[in-house]
Amino acid sequence: MENRPHTTVILAMSADGKIADFNRSPARFGSLNDKLHLEKQIASADAVLFGANTLRAYGTTMIISESILLQQRTKVNNHPQPVHIVISPSANLNPDIKFFQQPVRRWLLTTSVGASAWEKSSAFDQILVFETPTGEIDILAVVKYLASVQINRLAILGGGELVASFLELDLIDEIWLTICPLILGGNNAPSPVGRKGFLSALTPKLQLLEVSTVEQEVFLHYGIIHQSEVNLKSQIV
Repeated sequence: MENRPHTTVILAMSADGKIADFNRSPARFGSLNDKLHLEKQIASADAVLFGANTLRAYGTTMIISESILLQQRTKVNNHPQPVHIVISPSANLNPDIKFFQQPVRRWLLTTSVGASAWEKSSAFDQILVFETPTGEIDILAVVKYLASVQINRLAILGGGELVASFLELDLIDEIWLTICPLILGGNNAPSPVGRKGFLSALTPKLQLLEVSTVEQEVFLHYGIIHQSEVNLKSQIV
């Protein structure tokens, strides 16, 4: 799909591929090195997108605090913080959580039903409604709109349901995964990609771009091989 933001997923997971424990508690197992890595990725984005369950778990969003990163954004006339976008069909969010006091521009992506709950509130700078005929959020319309308002680089910070919805539409370009040195286990513990999953013959294909190790953590950087590229290669062969 043309005319959309370059989209990067950034997640930390346990060595057995879990992004939270079976209680879906906030995942705070990443080190300070992982926090700095996440800040760097956020600093390169025009907006960050995350699901309501991720916000409910943490109560806050990840903001840039490193002075060097803030200076780099200022030098190119960017706002100190990217836009922070919550996506939720119901928009059932607690207005008292710390997120609503953080120094960021807040947008809400929701349905007409979700928007009605916040229409008298000033908590969000923008409330965006892009709805399919079945009452779900229209992801394709969302990314077209983001591109139209100069959101050229989008970072997705979770959770697995949101990542899956973008993968299903072939809208992700890169994935950064931090592998942390612990085992969480559990059949119900969430993984980086949720929903129904993919058949092995139809799974999104990745290309390893970079790998590095810092102390006990491994940082993996993948590019997504888009379906259009797969089709082109098959025609050439």
